[in-house]
Amino acid sequence: MQSVYIAGASAGSGKAAVILGFMEMLYAVNRRVGFFRPMVATGPLDDNLTSLIRDRYDLPFPPEMLYGCTASVARRLIGGGQYDEFLKLILDKYKRLEDECDLVVVSGTDFRGLVPSLEFDFNADLANNLGCALVVVVRGFGRQPNDAVQALQLAHESMRNRGGDVLACIINGVAPKYLDQVRERARALMSAQESVYVLPEQPTLRMSTVGEIGQALGAQCLHGAGDALNQVVTNYTVADMEVPEFLTNHVKDGCLIITAGDRSDIILASLAAEASSSYPRVAGLLLTGGQHPAPSVLRLLGGLERTKLSLLSVKADTFQASLNVNGIEPTILPGDERKIASALGVFESNVDVDELRGRISVRHSERITPLMFEYQLIRRAKSIPRRIVLPEGGDERVLRAAEILQLRRVADLTLLGNPERLARRCAELGITLDGVRIIDPATSPDRERYARVYYELRKHKGISEQMAHDVLVDVSYFGTLMVYCGDADGMVSGANHTTQHTIRPAFETIRTTPGTKQVSSVFFMCMPDRVLVYGDCAINPNPDAEQLADIAISSAATAAAFGVVPLIAMLSYSTGSSGKGEDVDRVREAVRIVRARRPDLHIDGPMQYDAAVDASVAAAKMPESTVAGHATVFIFPDLNTGNNIYKAVQRSSGAVAIGPILQGLKKPVNDLSRGCTVTDIVNTVAITAIQAQIEAQPGDQPAAGSQAQVEWIGTRRPVKSVAQAAS
Repeated sequence: MQSVYIAGASAGSGKAAVILGFMEMLYAVNRRVGFFRPMVATGPLDDNLTSLIRDRYDLPFPPEMLYGCTASVARRLIGGGQYDEFLKLILDKYKRLEDECDLVVVSGTDFRGLVPSLEFDFNADLANNLGCALVVVVRGFGRQPNDAVQALQLAHESMRNRGGDVLACIINGVAPKYLDQVRERARALMSAQESVYVLPEQPTLRMSTVGEIGQALGAQCLHGAGDALNQVVTNYTVADMEVPEFLTNHVKDGCLIITAGDRSDIILASLAAEASSSYPRVAGLLLTGGQHPAPSVLRLLGGLERTKLSLLSVKADTFQASLNVNGIEPTILPGDERKIASALGVFESNVDVDELRGRISVRHSERITPLMFEYQLIRRAKSIPRRIVLPEGGDERVLRAAEILQLRRVADLTLLGNPERLARRCAELGITLDGVRIIDPATSPDRERYARVYYELRKHKGISEQMAHDVLVDVSYFGTLMVYCGDADGMVSGANHTTQHTIRPAFETIRTTPGTKQVSSVFFMCMPDRVLVYGDCAINPNPDAEQLADIAISSAATAAAFGVVPLIAMLSYSTGSSGKGEDVDRVREAVRIVRARRPDLHIDGPMQYDAAVDASVAAAKMPESTVAGHATVFIFPDLNTGNNIYKAVQRSSGAVAIGPILQGLKKPVNDLSRGCTVTDIVNTVAITAIQAQIEAQPGDQPAAGSQAQVEWIGTRRPVKSVAQAAS
């Protein structure tokens, strides 16, 4: 395996987005991926890119291992004629990190620490000395096709002339209207053994957020931390005029207002504009001169719970602050999910990740981390986009998830809600939902059609035509009927509805698949180094033996479909034949039923949880079992046990719990926890899209227990036996 050195051919190449794409691509199949910066400005903790990579990929290395030296050390060594010592210092630190990793992604210098005209050659020399394959990132922003292609040719020839092993060249930020032209001409320059990719310009990545500006200026945040700092700044204006003039001519969508800290009139006018539906969205306020608003104004701000307006304070005067803001280069801060999704969406849609991984010869990890699992969910969902409806369009978490899903092109989304209200809410939150369809069930022309379908399905239960018409204003029923009628492929709801409210329409209309008697659920429990499947933790309170067997079979199929080899443990309070009683006998009977119905499945029980997961306990209690000690699918005897156990494991171990994922329905409808996060929604939509793919192409999906089912995940090798899988 060869490490990768990603170098910009000039300042402003946008290579951070490319580095993020490479890390995501490589870490998804091998968690022993390191990250290294040859040089940082002052230290790794102050370096945004290093902080982003450490935070997102949970790198297990101390910060000092992730960089070679600071810019001041570099200038001192080079200025003193010790260039070779400078290279040796970087090489020594790099090798220490490399010894701990399977491969390393190296981020080249930023054309700020050395002489800019020499940095490109320095990066080429350093990549050769480190033994890395080179990825050259050429700036396409603001360039005509001829200029972008010429810059690529010069960079490529320079790297080749210096003996660089060029893995790929990337032109980043090309205007959409020039994409095809630049791609054709760029590919003509390269040999058949070299890859070249052209990434379109993504406006979100070229704009700073309020948080980025605050960090760059060392500003104090007086109000509006958290999501408010992720508001994108599209322009800025200096407000030193009277309020009427300010409101008439100077408030623009996404603007940062720069004004003196004692201008309470401008501050209050900005707050009013931000709250008003008749004015553009204000991104934030930058208060200058080191002055703070009057205490009464700060008190007013403290009571505005819904405002997304941040107030930052700097000591510089208004003129200097404006110059400083103008000189800030956009970056990606840790936790800015919107920019991260934008960067990954552009990279994954325009780069052949399989081809690149193959050329790097990445060794697949034997274990699956949560990030690996989530990456493969997104990747598989994108492979055949499906139409997913989100009924709870008014929920902020749903809107933020929808933006991320749209930016990463995971699914074709439909939101239910009043279009005008959702548009205003998106403006308040700084969210863009281009390409996402919004339908109001109350006014939709499809309401009558869905009502007729629902009436025909439920008239035997005494439902009248008027009742059917009335019930279709409910978003859960409307979304479910969209799925039933083929206008959507799946539905995800439950962020602010109960489980019963979410799934009852599906029970009434979509119903269960042939051969399945019981709708049940599973959670994917993403542990630090593996993914387990827990069922049923959300639907069935007290399943009998037949129902437990049905849950086990469905859970095994779900596990297999998502890359987890199903080794099923039927849990109880005793292990093997040691216990007696109605509850134990029920689990024992469920095991017998599963073995009779599906002899191909690997199942054992009853067993206690420790015997299911701990090989040493299993050796003492169930030495003959091929499942005990190695279980991947856990079937709990009742809802009380399952729900409490999954929550206990989630909260005490830090595991990521994805679900509940419903199984057994003819078409996918999935329920969210009302405490769900944006990430939970994104993952559940991806899983629902994959379920829809499986439902549309059942013949192409692996059977539970087969060897093929693990290949899509990209993080396990096909197994030859249960014993090998268990190990």
